[in-house]
Order: sequence, then structure tokens, then C-alpha cells
Amino acid sequence: MTSHLPVLLNEAMALLEPKLGETFIDCTFGGGGHSKKILEKIGKDGKLLAIDWNLEAINLCKSYAKEFSHVECLNANFADLAHIAKKINFPKADGLLIDLGISSDELENSGRGFSFQKNEPLFMTFSNEQKPVKTILKELRVKELEKVIRDFGEERFAGKIAATIKEALKKRPIETTLDLVSIIIKATPPYYHHQRIHPATKTFMALRIYANKELENLEKILMELKHVMNTGGRIAIISFHSLEDRLVKNYFRNLHKENHAELLTKKPITPSLGEIQLNPRARSAKLRGVKINDNR
Repeated sequence: MTSHLPVLLNEAMALLEPKLGETFIDCTFGGGGHSKKILEKIGKDGKLLAIDWNLEAINLCKSYAKEFSHVECLNANFADLAHIAKKINFPKADGLLIDLGISSDELENSGRGFSFQKNEPLFMTFSNEQKPVKTILKELRVKELEKVIRDFGEERFAGKIAATIKEALKKRPIETTLDLVSIIIKATPPYYHHQRIHPATKTFMALRIYANKELENLEKILMELKHVMNTGGRIAIISFHSLEDRLVKNYFRNLHKENHAELLTKKPITPSLGEIQLNPRARSAKLRGVKINDNR
């Protein structure tokens, strides 16, 4: 049973406007919440391609496919979408969704070290093909590690955290999430331990983004999106990080300037207070959308 709460579900559906018989792509199936709503809207004559890098998510997708025969589930990196769609001869889409957040299931049940609240092996990767964070910590020099934590995590104590990590590694390996949490606690001042978010939040996010090449993958798929869409097709992207949102905003703005797309959101749509109270992980979510004018 999935514990995942899809972020900005109603708002995303309002942007995408899925209709009976349409073709959709969910590039980040995750816990399946967005896909299930899309399937309800497109009906038995519609078609959905669901992609996820996490094999467990695709196993869940296959259970959906038993109920909805028009679902295709693929364990793959969404950055390869154009190649994937061509390889399986998937038709151009009327709607496409990318949710760049990590699902509740991945945080709580993956056993891969995404959460700083559980003691798990320090992998933080969606795929076994990626180098685990425990190895990355060993390989990066202190200044490189500091840059990762500062740039991707926007962490004010990046320098101190990086230096403390490298000092700790001289004595023993950092193998688990709680190993890393204890080092972050040691590296940060006491007042920082009583803020609105946990002191390890930003460092964990930064290392996950770096390990999975999340920004590189986003840049790659953005360059391919219009080529997999029908004219009039709608794209919705939910981001959770300022760097992600900037990439999406600039890409959509350029499409609009080149008359390839109509902006559906001049400013990002953010969660309501009620949604944030129900699902605190939604607090940083930003939703942007465009409608493709032509796909040349």
C-alpha cells in the first residue's frame, strides 16, 4: 500500500486538462497518484506511458496496468524520454507531467538512505547504476564537497559540514544515514538544531541531487520535450528546488518567445496552506505549465 501523497494534484490536472481518449506521459510515476488521476480522466481509450528510475515504483505501476490495460510501465531515466518514445513507437502526447520531488514511498520505504530520520545504508540513488553517496563522500575533495552542499542545498554551513565530513572519514567510513546526520549535527551550531527544518535537510537534498545528476537530467529532458508532444499538448512540471524551477522557467519562457508554446502559468502555482498542513513536504513545490503551439 503506497503512502504517497501526490503534490498539487488538482492544480496539475487543471493545467493538463486530460480528456477521454488522450495520450499522456508521466515521466516520474513515483507513488502513482498523478497517474491514477490521469487514467481516470483519459478512460479506456486513452493511453499512458509511465516512467520511473526506481524499479519499485515501476513494480507498483505494473499493478496499475492490470486494472488499466492501456498503461505502459518502463524502468528508465526520464532524461532518455525521446529515445524511449521512439524505441517503443509511443505516439506523441497530448499531455506530459514531470514531478521532480522524491515520493513519500522512496523516503520512507526504499531502504536507500533518502531519509535522515531512519538508519539506512547511505546510497541516496534511485538506481543501482549510480555511485552511492557513501562513495561520493570519500572521493570528493573538501572544496568540491563544500560546493555541492552549498550550490545544491543552499546550506549556509556548507564549508564546516564538508570539512567535518572529511575529518570524520580519516577515522572511519561513513556508511549510514545516521552516521552522516551525527556529523552534520556536530558541524552546525546548537541554535541551528531547533529551526523549522532539520539541520540535515539541505545537505541530504544536495547529495541526492548530485548523486543522481538531477539537474543534468532535467536539462536534458527539457531540450527534448516539445519533440514528443502533439500540437496543443500540455506540459506540467512540479519542481522543489530553486535551481530546478529556474531551469523550467527559463525553458518555458524561451519556448514562448520562439512562439513554440503558450505559457499557462505566468507565475508558479504553489500549494495551499491546507495542502502544506496535510503534507509538509509539499511546502517548496512550484508548478509551471505550457501549451505547445508547434513541435518543430
